[in-house]
Amino acid sequence: MTTAQKSFTTAEEDITIQAAFRDLLDGYLASNHRKKVEIIERAFNFAREAHSGIRRRSGEPYILHPIAVARIVSREIGLGSTSICAALLHDVVEDTEYTVEDIEQHFGPKIAQLVDGLTKISGGIFGDKASLQAENFRKLLLTMSEDIRVVLIKMADRLHNMRTLGSMAPNKQYKIAGETLYIYAPLAHRLGLFSIKTELEDLSFKYEHPEAYALIERKILESEAKRSSVYNDFSAPITRELERMGLTFEAKARIKSVFSIWNKMETKKVPFEEVYDLYAMRIIFECDDPSREKAICWQIYSAITDLYRLHPDRTRDWISSPKANGYQALHLTVMGPDGNWIEVQIRSRRMDEIAEKGFAAHWKYKIGDHDEESELNAWLRTIKDILDNPEPNALDFLDTLKLNLFSSEIVVFTPKGELITLPKNATVLDFAFGLHSQIGCHCIAGKVNHKLVPLSQKLNSGDQVEVLTSQSQTPKPEWINFLATAKGKTQLRVALRKIEQPAINRGRDIFESFLKEHDIPLTNDVLTKALGIYHAANRDELYLMLGNDEIVIDKSIAKALRRHNDRQRGVLSKIFRVSRPSDDDAAEETETKRPPVNMKQTYLLRYDSNGSNFKFSGCCCPIPGDPVLGFVDDNNEVTIHAVDCPRALALKASYGQNIVSTAWAPEVEGSFLAKVHIEGIDRQGILQELTHMISTHLNINIRRLDIEARDEVFNCELSVLVSDASIVNTLCDNVRSIDGVTKASRI
Repeated sequence: MTTAQKSFTTAEEDITIQAAFRDLLDGYLASNHRKKVEIIERAFNFAREAHSGIRRRSGEPYILHPIAVARIVSREIGLGSTSICAALLHDVVEDTEYTVEDIEQHFGPKIAQLVDGLTKISGGIFGDKASLQAENFRKLLLTMSEDIRVVLIKMADRLHNMRTLGSMAPNKQYKIAGETLYIYAPLAHRLGLFSIKTELEDLSFKYEHPEAYALIERKILESEAKRSSVYNDFSAPITRELERMGLTFEAKARIKSVFSIWNKMETKKVPFEEVYDLYAMRIIFECDDPSREKAICWQIYSAITDLYRLHPDRTRDWISSPKANGYQALHLTVMGPDGNWIEVQIRSRRMDEIAEKGFAAHWKYKIGDHDEESELNAWLRTIKDILDNPEPNALDFLDTLKLNLFSSEIVVFTPKGELITLPKNATVLDFAFGLHSQIGCHCIAGKVNHKLVPLSQKLNSGDQVEVLTSQSQTPKPEWINFLATAKGKTQLRVALRKIEQPAINRGRDIFESFLKEHDIPLTNDVLTKALGIYHAANRDELYLMLGNDEIVIDKSIAKALRRHNDRQRGVLSKIFRVSRPSDDDAAEETETKRPPVNMKQTYLLRYDSNGSNFKFSGCCCPIPGDPVLGFVDDNNEVTIHAVDCPRALALKASYGQNIVSTAWAPEVEGSFLAKVHIEGIDRQGILQELTHMISTHLNINIRRLDIEARDEVFNCELSVLVSDASIVNTLCDNVRSIDGVTKASRI
């Protein structure tokens, strides 16, 4: 602890701390929870004493963080005294001398269990590929399956960390924003924490793409007056009609979040001005009798469709069949007075609270024998299946898990009419594994709506599905291509491992005996080289090929492997060759390790005729001017990725400590490949105009051009060599000025 951290709070800071705690208590006292103020005050005093003298990176007293987390838990999620106490104490065990046993002695087993679930751990199940983040997340989910409040408090902790991310170093900002967008935002969505999910996405986007965030935020403000005018014209007749019906309601415009607007711009390749569904109208009505909610929703629906023209394909009934995260509402889309489609969301006050606060609000409204948490419990059981059979690689584990945090869902039925929720694109095989692992393993076909279909048949909402099985059927490796659910993929891999285990064991013996015979130790570096030689995805696949005699390992392989046995491989990085004294290798140069990279500073990317101080990743194609980040391997070499590259997102989530903030040096020289998509109305001579403008007017080197015209419309894929991203932007602007071109955007 530094001298600055040892200093105690000033009188002014004491007033700030007391005011923050008072605000927390006021919010709690205004809720409908039982008033257990005494234990909350004890937890606050205990935490304040434990964190005494410690400060956050921003310089403020550390205790303000637990108070802020507890406030989010209470006001924004709606939890009670047990969760508030756990939030106040959530960092005590990790950051101070106190133990979980101390917490239990002072506050009882339930609060201690929550604090233990929230306490970070240092070990890992992934061995030399240990990822603290992946292992922390695994432990969090295991505890969550026993008490959902653990993950709700964790969400509050993450939200406050994101709100105060500005005080962190750039590389820490990338790491935390990356794992937030990769894991926590989808998880918040899955738990029905819509407002928290939206804020997490926006804050992550703000730190990953600050310029794009500022631009969209400015355009939202500039278009506010026009939007308000359109909304008022649209909503006035609806408001009058609902008042005439005698309803007590609140009507408001809900603007799309900055992140979702950017997402639509990127997906559709359109500018801000062409994102028409910038907002939706939300109608929240008061209703004391839950049994009348459905009827009132449809009455409002009827009133709106009497006023405006309905879009036939965009009505969503999540009242009769709620989403798996508990979301209930009736959505319809109608044509507004300005000629644009406008979505209207109809909810009761109860539905609105559940939509914003998720399953915590279910407890508030749970009456008698209602089973609102059944879907969540089913999902938690699915998560537990994955955790019981974790992937050996941290990134694979997170990818598999993320599969299950699906946002688009379908609802299908068993032959007996039981309702089952699956992700979009789920197949008959997913349905079979969802019922039971043995049914999945012995599945031969399915019947969808009484019609015979193959295992790979994709399902749609409302389908009635029957699974046909045979005891002679065994799981096949190619089935992995038919599966969309994490549960199905995990169970299939487990089943295949059982079948393939004898061959895997034989292959392992062959490989280890071969290495022993040639005096080569079995290191990760050697194994990774062998995987590359045989194009095997993992260790088991290599052993399986050897065990089934699909490949043969010989002396030439020993020579290749021996070159690598003294070098420990970098995490997800290139394998570097190291020479060793031998007749064959004496001429090879030993590669020296690069000087360490200062992770706390922005790394300047240099590229000129003498070479570069970084290398490009194979998964994305950033060029100078693009926002990029660096991944530092064990040899201190920096590999750059585009900030929004999916692989970079996974790296930030699992190997955040290896991420460094980067910036392009002003003197970067060279030519870089960029791809542009162009489309428009076909006409004679347009290709000549296009190539003339690019190569002659703009003096840009075209490396490839693929153009196809169909039904008077053309699509063109263009590859060009440029010096930086601004040249590509200029190219797109100029191409869009050609008569007939409707779109030109970088891929």
